[in-house]
Amino acid sequence: MAVGADFFPEMPPIKGLKIGVVEAGVRYADRKDLVLFSAEAGSRVAGVFTKNAFCAAPVHIAKKHLSIIQQQDQPFSLLINTGNANAGTGEQGFIDAQACCEAIAEQFSYSAEQVLPFSTGVIGEKLAEDRICTAAPSLKNALNDKAWHDAGLGIMTTDTRPKGASVQLEYAGKTVTINGISKGAGMIKPNMATMLCFISTDAKLPQDLLNELSSELADRSFNRITIDGDTSTNDACMLIATGQAMDVEISKNDADYVSFKTALSDIYLELAHAIVRDGEGATKFVTIQVEQANSANEALDLAYTIAHSPLVKTALFASDPNWGRILAALGRAPIDNLDLDKVQIYLGDVMLVENGGRAQSYSEEKGQAIMDEEEILIRLVLNRGIVNETVWTTDLSHQYVTINAEYRT
Repeated sequence: MAVGADFFPEMPPIKGLKIGVVEAGVRYADRKDLVLFSAEAGSRVAGVFTKNAFCAAPVHIAKKHLSIIQQQDQPFSLLINTGNANAGTGEQGFIDAQACCEAIAEQFSYSAEQVLPFSTGVIGEKLAEDRICTAAPSLKNALNDKAWHDAGLGIMTTDTRPKGASVQLEYAGKTVTINGISKGAGMIKPNMATMLCFISTDAKLPQDLLNELSSELADRSFNRITIDGDTSTNDACMLIATGQAMDVEISKNDADYVSFKTALSDIYLELAHAIVRDGEGATKFVTIQVEQANSANEALDLAYTIAHSPLVKTALFASDPNWGRILAALGRAPIDNLDLDKVQIYLGDVMLVENGGRAQSYSEEKGQAIMDEEEILIRLVLNRGIVNETVWTTDLSHQYVTINAEYRT
């Protein structure tokens, strides 16, 4: 079950980057579950990771290796397995993740520090590192520049479909490509979520600008989505720039910089929205927009209070215009001195609340017409500041409970 059309775009090759995908049997037989991104020397990489205190062994190792790679001009690889998160596995988890890095590094005759490991799947079970290491030669042999769709399949867990986005644009007379894939369907909440995302471009960017864009754009996209309010142990969002489409580095002062940043931002948003659309059991894609708040924190606190409310989410699943649940969630949001008489609440373009109560223009028929749609906008105008923020979420369905009750069976 997912919201919207199932579409995976055609993706042009990214010069300087190859992808390998194989079936290693990490947890299940006969499914793609091991992915390798191999970047040539001169490429740069940046990323953001989960803030969960119990973050997995591969997250610790990836962060350590990333700091080393960023100081060098050497080729590097990203190794991703699904089926097992290698989280909550103690010291053995570090040993297993390091062994996987060494197996890949051996194939390319470089150090294990040039491999970034990523894992997703069941928490608390030992990683089948022997199967991953055994698959290392076939993974290298599978490398090509067209395997984006297979990679999208290879990183899925409870996802119902691969998620990809691609765009090309002109920059200083050169054609620049941006491709990306993401995975995630449940345990989704900012900081980040049980998600992985890998975005690559053949544009040439200095490391400090790559770091800045990686952090800023992830914050405005993947840190603005939520399915169920849970933050995972394994998530990461990586940005690779191979630099092979152009001769000089991109600068903020360039005439085409804004267009490039906008295009890259759109890729981040599209991949983040794809996760929400494929949320576990989701039947609705819901935008929660808070306007005229005093601060970003205030706006986001309110948006997430509504997005995480089981009563609001189940009403959305039932297509029930029970706007009292939205009103109640707003009232318990951690906002000081909120003048409720100034607040306006909208469902789509239908005003629900004004002057502290039901809007005179509202009717049940108008509200029902909006709730019957697959894509719904909830808009709250606080009339107390100039800050606007947006969060994206889903409804809460019977299938969500079933998926998570049966996750390990």
